[in-house]
Amino acid sequence: MRSDLMKNAERSGEPGTFVLQNSRMLKVDLAGTGGHFLARQGSMVAYQGDVDFAYQGSGGLGKLFKKALTGEGMSLMKVSGSGDVFLARDADEVFLLELEDESVTVNGTNVLAFESSLSWDINRVEGASMLSGGLFNTTFSGRGVLAINVHGTPVVLNVDTPTYVDMQSAVVWSTGLQSSIRKTAKMSAAIGRGSGEAYQLCLTGNGFVVVQASEGHPIPQH
Repeated sequence: MRSDLMKNAERSGEPGTFVLQNSRMLKVDLAGTGGHFLARQGSMVAYQGDVDFAYQGSGGLGKLFKKALTGEGMSLMKVSGSGDVFLARDADEVFLLELEDESVTVNGTNVLAFESSLSWDINRVEGASMLSGGLFNTTFSGRGVLAINVHGTPVVLNVDTPTYVDMQSAVVWSTGLQSSIRKTAKMSAAIGRGSGEAYQLCLTGNGFVVVQASEGHPIPQH
């Protein structure tokens, strides 16, 4: 059979590394991952080999409490065994962040998978209140690879002057940045793309912020 479809054949990579199969799918070879890695529950689209998937919850009792309190956090699964695992989420674009004894802050809804060598915790953005919808994000630190999903091709902004970002559009930013919440002059001011436009995430200092071209997928109406 001949078809342009066959140009999307499986890509090879070094054992244990996270490899982009394409711009919207992640491939992980379990060999060399230290036995397992963590991924968003329900993100597996295919696998080859002897692979086990175990529900991991929110990563422990402390993080489970934080998730219940803040709404932030991820339902994770522990992926172990041998073989190749393919992950994707709603055909969103996938990007890899390789941390080298450093840390980044990530919107938990954008996390796809990460190596078990990374440590993580849920933290509150300074100045966030219940009125502003809170703002609790996940900080990853250490050495390892983190895969994130982005809904709409993003822009990376260099933060060397105060930068304001819609809270649902902020994907990743430098942990060293100072963060706060800014309220627009009028609650009814429609300056953003969604209903939360009255509040923005304000970032100051020196670093970067990744902004997706969306406020994320719309919540299904029942």
